[in-house]
Amino acid sequence: MLFFRYKRNLYPLIAIASALLILVFGLVMARTVLCSYFLLGAFVWMFIFGCWKQCLRALPLFIIFGGIFTAIAYFASDRNFDAALAMANRFGSVFLAIVPGMSVQAVAMTRNLSQLHTPRAITLGMLITMSFVPVLRGEIKRVREAMKTRGAGSIFNPKIFYRAFLIPLVARLVDISDTLALSIETRGFTLGKSKYTVYKKEVFNIFDLLYFLGLVAGVVTVCVL
Repeated sequence: MLFFRYKRNLYPLIAIASALLILVFGLVMARTVLCSYFLLGAFVWMFIFGCWKQCLRALPLFIIFGGIFTAIAYFASDRNFDAALAMANRFGSVFLAIVPGMSVQAVAMTRNLSQLHTPRAITLGMLITMSFVPVLRGEIKRVREAMKTRGAGSIFNPKIFYRAFLIPLVARLVDISDTLALSIETRGFTLGKSKYTVYKKEVFNIFDLLYFLGLVAGVVTVCVL
């Protein structure tokens, strides 16, 4: 029954594979109008398969940055529409490739890799990499709030940026790295070939298969046309 159960989050490896598929195909086929149709269809497809929050988060960034660089490409190439289209498709493929990865939690990816008996060094590296961005964002927010509380001044002042922002942030990251090392050690996370079990396994079901096959079908259709 698990194979037919609908779930919000994609199977981690399917999410990563779809991100690579969209990125590579979008960059290679960026100069064609069909690429735009593919990216639009992929956006709707992800929206349907539970990634609507991530799609809505990525859309404003694409509109702002993609719009700016598309306009630059258009006017820099003597108003060449093909150059503007290629730039828009490249930015679209990059931002759209981020969406599946945003839907995957670090712990889910770790479980998935552990299920497949991936070398522990790779599993640990993936866990730390995926967890770093949220941690960094949280620490930056805390340091900025501390600066406002103390009335440190503008962060755009080089002296204030160095003494009131950069040094506290680096100190916090060093403390976090020490805590992370102790946490890994106390939880018995080793890099050797010791036996381990996965308490909550990631399940691959028919919705993951349909999601990926839909993207592949879009790629094949564009290549045929």
